[in-house]
Amino acid sequence: MQTDTKSRVDQLTSPAGHPVSVLRFEGDIASTSKEAVLGAYQALPKATTKLVLLDFSKVDYINSSGIALVIQLLIEASNASQRVSAFGLSAHFTKVFTMVGITKYATLFPDEATALAAL
Repeated sequence: MQTDTKSRVDQLTSPAGHPVSVLRFEGDIASTSKEAVLGAYQALPKATTKLVLLDFSKVDYINSSGIALVIQLLIEASNASQRVSAFGLSAHFTKVFTMVGITKYATLFPDEATALAAL
């Protein structure tokens, strides 16, 4: 049974001093997750948000519709000249994201500290 997707936004500063908007997802990401994924992203102020970090560490499952939502988010971020990174994906979903080409638009990291250090 699918669990609802929850999301929240944290504002952090990278070790280099750059402001980073972290979108933290929890639950399953599927077609019913549009508001939690795209809504949370689209609510970010475009003028000041240049670095976006996607936290998948509490996501249990992502189906093809959920991957499509992530791709849509990445396209919007690319069009807004934002840099997106992600962390917390299982080995399986790291492989899936790589196979569908998400790594062309987002850099994948194993954990939050490594991701922030690269920004």
